[in-house]
Amino acid sequence: MKKLPVSQLQALFAAIAADRKLYIPAGEAKTAAFTLWREGLELTAALNTNRSGKDLFFPQVENLVDFKVTGKQIEVIESRDPAEPFVIFGVRACDCRSFDILDKVFLCDPVDSYYETRRKHATVVTLACTEPEETCFCTALGIDPTDPAGDVSGWMADGWLYLRANTEKGEALLASLPMLKDGEKPEQDKSVFDRLPLKELDWSAFGGEHMMERFHSPEWASLAESCLGCGTCTFVCPTCQCYDVKDFKTSGGVKRFRCWDSCMYSDFTLMSAGQPRPTQLERFRQRFMHKLVYYPSSHEGEFGCVGCGRCLQKCPISMNIVKVARTLGEEAKA
Repeated sequence: MKKLPVSQLQALFAAIAADRKLYIPAGEAKTAAFTLWREGLELTAALNTNRSGKDLFFPQVENLVDFKVTGKQIEVIESRDPAEPFVIFGVRACDCRSFDILDKVFLCDPVDSYYETRRKHATVVTLACTEPEETCFCTALGIDPTDPAGDVSGWMADGWLYLRANTEKGEALLASLPMLKDGEKPEQDKSVFDRLPLKELDWSAFGGEHMMERFHSPEWASLAESCLGCGTCTFVCPTCQCYDVKDFKTSGGVKRFRCWDSCMYSDFTLMSAGQPRPTQLERFRQRFMHKLVYYPSSHEGEFGCVGCGRCLQKCPISMNIVKVARTLGEEAKA
């Protein structure tokens, strides 16, 4: 365990950024984002960023490859960014868990080499939570916000930053920072998390064994009735992984891009035969069935949600995974 006065954070950031890129959560509460550190850039006062650190591993828009067309000849041109080591500092426990969920999607066969390269070159430094939002419910999903994972776990208490290496990458990072001193992990008051309004959400009605019961629930009609299909929930979600691949013709050939997509959109997976889920109800159901039933059915019961609360905060009509879970959970008990 190492420690450093919080007053020396800028010196710590400068030392980390000396030989690699460093991203920290910065900005006002409503727009906070993981931002490339520059001298003087301060940590945000917000508990969490507007969007998660997922962007650094799975960007919203990504140029996959270019094709140069000369007559009938096609040349494939590698367009991916060269791999560079980077540190993402200040990740909360919920978002760190989301990386594990994304790994199970992008690092299974066939491996997504773009995602894999970024994960290999990243060192994740987490920060424990001390003042959660009322919309937080990570503890209901088995996540301990006071003891986050990551390559390095961090705590801020009594004017000190404490850092614990959990992996070889984490040990290498801390060893490269001579300003750190030996310390002991601080005691943390967990009572505030026991008072959160969503701490006792019941997930027993979900999982793969309840697939057909939940799929055919009549409650979907009323739940989906007010959904706008705007996709806000999917774009702020740290575990959503849907994307589309599109080719754009240029003067010299074709550029192929990958960009985030949403199962809430009417043109999602649209094919010549039409849309496999033509109604908003079906699309709404697909999103939550994937999080609560389909994903856990193939991943040993692990849900595709980390309880970050972003969808509760951002949905313009206040429809979210908590309301779905409560409604379907009550139906299952009836």
